[in-house]
Amino acid sequence: MDKFVINGGFPLKGEVVISGAKNAAVAIVAATILSDEPCVLENVPEISDIGICLKILYEMGAGVRIIDKNTMRIDTRNISDPVVPYELARSMRASSYFLGTLLGRFHRADVPMPGGCDLGDRPIDQHLKAFNALGAKHTIDGGVVSLRADSLLGNQIYFDFNTVGGTINAIFAAVKADGLTVIENAAKEPHIVDLANFLNSMGADIMGAGTDVIKIRGVKRLKGVTYAIIPDQIEAGTYMVAAAATKGDVFIKNVIPKHLESITAKLRKVGVTVEEFDESVHVFVEGPLMKTTLKTLPHPGFPTDMQPQFSTLLTVADGASIVTDDIFDNRFRYVSELRRMGADITVDGTTAVIQGVSGLTGATVRASDLRAGAALVIAGMMASGTTVIENIFHIERGYENIDDKLRGLGADIKRVTDYEPIRKAI
Repeated sequence: MDKFVINGGFPLKGEVVISGAKNAAVAIVAATILSDEPCVLENVPEISDIGICLKILYEMGAGVRIIDKNTMRIDTRNISDPVVPYELARSMRASSYFLGTLLGRFHRADVPMPGGCDLGDRPIDQHLKAFNALGAKHTIDGGVVSLRADSLLGNQIYFDFNTVGGTINAIFAAVKADGLTVIENAAKEPHIVDLANFLNSMGADIMGAGTDVIKIRGVKRLKGVTYAIIPDQIEAGTYMVAAAATKGDVFIKNVIPKHLESITAKLRKVGVTVEEFDESVHVFVEGPLMKTTLKTLPHPGFPTDMQPQFSTLLTVADGASIVTDDIFDNRFRYVSELRRMGADITVDGTTAVIQGVSGLTGATVRASDLRAGAALVIAGMMASGTTVIENIFHIERGYENIDDKLRGLGADIKRVTDYEPIRKAI
């Protein structure tokens, strides 16, 4: 199994170009099921989650043609059986989006319960609440969610709490439903706005995406389009933190600075300089890093997907920082790996107290999920000595060519199948 081997201590310098947004791409690829014509998607990140999405479509009968590594043509007109293969669905969280798209097109769907990162219990009860409001009935048997509807009728949907996946699935099911659907307490993340823009370009009638009330008037038909996916705010934020953590100087290109505001504000709070331009940010550090208090919140608050990376930065800040993240149960699982590297972190429930240390030391660590893996890559570049990161398949779910991009910035990182010093020591 592949590993990353990192020799730390090198400040990142230069320029890096950010790929298309993972969270937008997985939704938009699934959304092509709703189209009555082929679609061409551009700026699609070359990551394993997208590969799984495309394989699901192909297994169901869609035509998928890769034009280049970030551009593809998808034709879903030949899909006739709305059943997602079990093993493919179990390997990624975003497979739940096929519930909404298949229900929206066929008025029925059979999709296994989704997998992906182990971040605790992430139920789909709010998704099912939305489907039920539109007229669908559901059963769950043997780990498979089955949806059936004679017809889908627009209705009022109120989410009990902020749910990105539930909001996206409600949009999917409502976009071709008869009448008006109003989604209240909707999530507001940038990838929801991008999805709505994609569907509207196809002929959908969606208003209010990016606010907590989304109104959807159902349409009968959606045309094929060519559409470019937005840049990935979490990938951009990860490189911003990596630049700060290594005391580097990096221009991060192909970004939407407004999407990065919460990350930028918190970096500035701890002493990092961030300069904003039209489609790029410049990140560098001139003085010591300072402690802070951080709490993750739904957009436009600080994203939970950036918490592990930012907490890693705080391990070498002056003083004690307090980080609270109650969005996912297991978000602090990576802490035990940072402790192996010398970090001083105490976790109590959903709160971590991080006492800054003078530096981290290389160790063999294991990625437990996507963002934890990114945090360990940053830790490895900060640390003195050599760090070996196992289970890097988690990282490749959401970061395109991360090792190549980091080498382009001066990092000493390589991918190996078998780490020689470890093998010799056994």
